[in-house]
Amino acid sequence: MAGQDIEKLIKLVSKLPSLGSRSARRIVLHLLKKKENLFFPLIDAMNQVAENIKTCEVCGNFDTSSPCSICSSEIRNNATLCVVQDVADLWAMERVSLFKGKYHVLGGILSALDGITPDDLNIDNLIERIASENINEVILALPATVDGQITAHYLLSRLKDFDIKVSTLAQGIPMGAELDYMDEGTLQLALNSRKAL
Repeated sequence: MAGQDIEKLIKLVSKLPSLGSRSARRIVLHLLKKKENLFFPLIDAMNQVAENIKTCEVCGNFDTSSPCSICSSEIRNNATLCVVQDVADLWAMERVSLFKGKYHVLGGILSALDGITPDDLNIDNLIERIASENINEVILALPATVDGQITAHYLLSRLKDFDIKVSTLAQGIPMGAELDYMDEGTLQLALNSRKAL
C-alpha cells in the first residue's frame, strides 16, 4: 500500500480525462521511478505553465500572451474565422496545419440536458468580432452531435444578418465524434470538403 502523499497524487492524476485509478497508479509509479529525468522536470514545466498561461482575450485560446500567437500573427488570414467548441479542438485543427485563418473558442456547446444556454458560451464576443473585423467566412467546426448541430443552427440564426459565408465541416467527421480524437487525414478531408450552410 502506498503512503498517504502518494495516494493523494494517485487520486489527483485519476481525475484527468480518460484515466482511472489503475492507470493513475501506473503513471505515478512510473514518475516515482524516473524522478530525476521525468518527475522533477514535469513539476517544473507544470509550475511554469501555471504561472504564465493566459486565456486569449480575442479568441479564447491558451497561450503565454494575450492576444495569443495565432491572433497576433500577421501571416494568418484575418478574413476566415473557424469557430470551435473548445481549445482542444483548436489544437486539433492546428495539428493538421492546413487552416491558415483565425479561431474563436465558444467554451462549450448548447445543451438542454446540461443546462448550457447561449449566455454560458462565448457567442456575444463572436458576434462583436464579426461586426468589427473584416471577416468574410465563418467555419463552424463543431462536434457532429445533436448538441453540436443545435449550436450550429443557433449560430447560423445569429449570423444571418451579416454578409458573410457560413460553412461547416463536411465529410470525414462521423456523427457523435469529437474533433480532438480525429486523425490528421480525417480533419484534412473535413476541412477541405466544408460546405456552405
